[in-house]
Amino acid sequence: MLATVYAETLAGIGRFDLVVLDPRAHLDLVHRWVTEPRARFWGMTTYSRAEVGEVYEFIDGLETHHAYLMRIDEVPVGIFQTYEPAEDPLGEHYPVAPGDIGIHLFLAAAEPPIAGFTGTLAGALNRYLFADPTRTRIVVEPDVRNDRALRRWQRLGFVFDAQLDLADKRAQLAFLTRERFVSGG
Repeated sequence: MLATVYAETLAGIGRFDLVVLDPRAHLDLVHRWVTEPRARFWGMTTYSRAEVGEVYEFIDGLETHHAYLMRIDEVPVGIFQTYEPAEDPLGEHYPVAPGDIGIHLFLAAAEPPIAGFTGTLAGALNRYLFADPTRTRIVVEPDVRNDRALRRWQRLGFVFDAQLDLADKRAQLAFLTRERFVSGG
């Protein structure tokens, strides 16, 4: 039985849910997704099945980092990860504020593509995150070469901050505050 942490019906899309990613049960699916050429910014395209498993076993063992499988009508559509920036290498590169929550979002290739899918899904993810009253700001740090992600985060209301040199990439730091999300900013 998969542990569902959030569920919501998304108009025109279906029943969205977040389930805790099981590093063993979901390994074949996750490995297939993260090693596709389109996943190059996820940073795992050269990883073996065992290496992907090790990464998600490690995340599964942390109290500060979490991985979820996103599903629509029980069909997997991507990976959503959360982390506490103060407990992550990112926290060494910017002044972490109380209430910060970091995220990573990977969407599987949609067949057929659904207009407005990413924005609708992101809205649900933001509602999930901000349902916790202690969370005041969502943090993302996409690779500066990932133009598609940069445009997506801007459309979703994230405000760009500094560029950072991280161990594996030059990243664009960006934030979405609770106030900006609630106001539709």
